[in-house]
Amino acid sequence: MRVVEVHRWPVKSLRGESLDRAEVGARGLDGDRLWALREPDGKLGSGKSTRRFRRMAGLLELAATYDGPVGAGPVVSLPGGRSWRGPDPDLDAALTAYVGRPVGLAREDRVAHHDEGPLHLVTTATLGRLGTDGATLRANLVLDAPGLEPFAEDAWSGRELRLGDGGPVLVVREPMPRCVMVGAAVLQEVTRANDGCAGVVVDVVAGGTVAVGQHVVLGHRAPAR
Repeated sequence: MRVVEVHRWPVKSLRGESLDRAEVGARGLDGDRLWALREPDGKLGSGKSTRRFRRMAGLLELAATYDGPVGAGPVVSLPGGRSWRGPDPDLDAALTAYVGRPVGLAREDRVAHHDEGPLHLVTTATLGRLGTDGATLRANLVLDAPGLEPFAEDAWSGRELRLGDGGPVLVVREPMPRCVMVGAAVLQEVTRANDGCAGVVVDVVAGGTVAVGQHVVLGHRAPAR
């Protein structure tokens, strides 16, 4: 197998960026979902409401990228083309006007904001079956291998993935349940085809650099940790 796509979302629930390479640590891709729209009561903007998150319509119309070091903050673009590097009071004002409630861009590095785990991985076979792409499915890594069946990654739970020579070592946790963030049509197809799951949740055993074109070896079931 090999890595064919790498995706990162600097701000939770906004559109993100496709990369040629990225650093991977225990929290996932460096800078992934490091920022969020935070309300005064501490709730964070998301595509759905939970104990920690509050649904905010239209977040997928916003985009966030890094154009330099992660620590410098993301560049957030609103519909119409205006963009600001956050954090910035003018950006907070624009976001507040856009979502219709007081929010500010906040760094959230003490608590991870991934819904299930630090990395989400999917195969091209699964994407082909669903008629979608890795960015729409909000997968960090897309793997390709000749002859794989759709949803083959569901059977990898507990197995290690070794990326490149001295690259990251990952372990597959479980199939990834999908939500409204992937869009109604894709969610309907995922539910029909695979009981609502597409791709897998992945934990990081050892960090390193992941890159498009990197070879991936699927190992035996990892020892209990």
